Amino acid sequence: MDLRTFAFDDRPDLHGQAEEIFSAGWPEFIFHDPVADRQMDRVRQWFGDLNLLLVDGEDQIVAGGWGVPVRWNGSPEDLPGGYDDSLVRAVALHEAGGRADTLVIAAAQVREDLQGRGLAAEMLGLLRSAGERAGLARFIAPVRPTSKARYPLIPMAEFMSWTREDGAPLDPWLRTHHRMGARSLRAAERSMVMTGSVADWEEWVGFALPASGSYVVPGALAPLTIDRLTDRGELAEPNVWVQHR
Repeated sequence: MDLRTFAFDDRPDLHGQAEEIFSAGWPEFIFHDPVADRQMDRVRQWFGDLNLLLVDGEDQIVAGGWGVPVRWNGSPEDLPGGYDDSLVRAVALHEAGGRADTLVIAAAQVREDLQGRGLAAEMLGLLRSAGERAGLARFIAPVRPTSKARYPLIPMAEFMSWTREDGAPLDPWLRTHHRMGARSLRAAERSMVMTGSVADWEEWVGFALPASGSYVVPGALAPLTIDRLTDRGELAEPNVWVQHR
């Protein structure tokens, strides 16, 4: 394919197409992360050069991805708490006038009908190149394993250790990063935290939640916790921190 790369802000004519493509295939609850919602306007405003679209010769988006710059000393202990905390740290560092040294690859997604053609790895490589142009020396990602939803009761620290006979990670998205030379660092147990009322959650998951307790819901990487006394539901999703060499 004849592919070209653009910064998201340079192609406003593709924004509607991007919204349709990048919202496809996700469970509804993933769009109700209040921490991310509070940061996203500033992330888009300040870090537009790290928000990329991969477009074919007919001006159709084939993939996209974005990241945020943070400061990280290279140790597992200094990693952000996960996806949410990466956004918070990037915004806070920018507001304080600090200097970032690490790119957090927050997302990379390929159009559904083009998956399995190596475009995800290409998108990750483009994001890394954008980080290098921005003067960032390290590259990390809070990876949301695509097959973890099949095993929501298994702790992420255990799941991330599962491998195939060839030694590669069992999960295909972790495997993509592994094939590019990335190494797993640790689990991010509360990478994304989605919250809402009981009624909100019943709408998002599509069935009744009649009692307080834990529920396995479609598409979630961990159980949903419902507290009817406080009318609150919370889903804390774990990710896996990986570092690209």
